[in-house]
Amino acid sequence: MIGYITIGTNDLKRAGDFYDELLAQIGSKRVMTDERMLGWSASANETVFSVIKPFDEQDSTIGNGVMVAFNVETPDNVKAVYNKALSLGATDEGHPHDRGSSMGFYGGYFRDLDGNKLVAYCLGHKSL
Repeated sequence: MIGYITIGTNDLKRAGDFYDELLAQIGSKRVMTDERMLGWSASANETVFSVIKPFDEQDSTIGNGVMVAFNVETPDNVKAVYNKALSLGATDEGHPHDRGSSMGFYGGYFRDLDGNKLVAYCLGHKSL
């Protein structure tokens, strides 16, 4: 249903370096590069995640209430992506743990180098 997701950046190279390493954790690679936009995906049939320097040439700002969620299948994968993000300079927005929902939502929240909020999560996790 969703073809691509785009978030803003003020430093395309820095964002590219961050997401090249972070998204490799979940099997995605850069599939698009141009002078204003970079994109990553796991395959041609999956959603593309992209960063862009705004078309209006104004500074990129973060959206309050906007978040991108990466479904990574297991709690161990959640921890790996979250820890990788922090090692690359992301900031903590909520360490990985069972969030107590009826869906078994296990997630770790962080902000990228431009302040965009992201979460690595999996469903079906039940605390022991």
